[in-house]
Amino acid sequence: MILFSEKQKFRQWWIWLVLLAMAGFFAFAVYQQLVLKKPVGDNPASDTGLLIISLIPVFLILLFLFSELETEISESGVSYKFYPFHLRKITVSWGNLEKAFVRKYNPITEYGGWGFRLGIFGHGRALNISGNMGLQLVLKNGKRLLLGTKKPDEMEKVILQMREKKIFDDTASH
Repeated sequence: MILFSEKQKFRQWWIWLVLLAMAGFFAFAVYQQLVLKKPVGDNPASDTGLLIISLIPVFLILLFLFSELETEISESGVSYKFYPFHLRKITVSWGNLEKAFVRKYNPITEYGGWGFRLGIFGHGRALNISGNMGLQLVLKNGKRLLLGTKKPDEMEKVILQMREKKIFDDTASH
């Protein structure tokens, strides 16, 4: 039975502003160079090169448009999927967890930003869409995973329920 469920998508206006501005710039450059036949810049790219480079903002827009972080908590564990990076849910069972707690974090200094973060900043992996609240999972093998949430209070209540039911017991302080 699912006790907590959340789906998040990138909805920050500033991300879309940057992506659309970048796409607009490249659309103008393609129009200028291919339609008006006026090379862009002092050392213009070839027409083919410009077209290929112009696909980057289109790819990024599609990536952000279709990205979705899905988190579920059940009596069997914590499941997550960050589409398109994960095509199926990944479940971390309660038995594989040393600690699980909701915490405030700094996305920039701890993980280098939002998205699918690989942990090069020494804090473990993070999957986050926005904000600064997340479910910190510390696995028994020492690995760390932070799942961002926009529902920290609701998530915290479910974690406490798991402790009370003795489904999950993390007596270590956090």
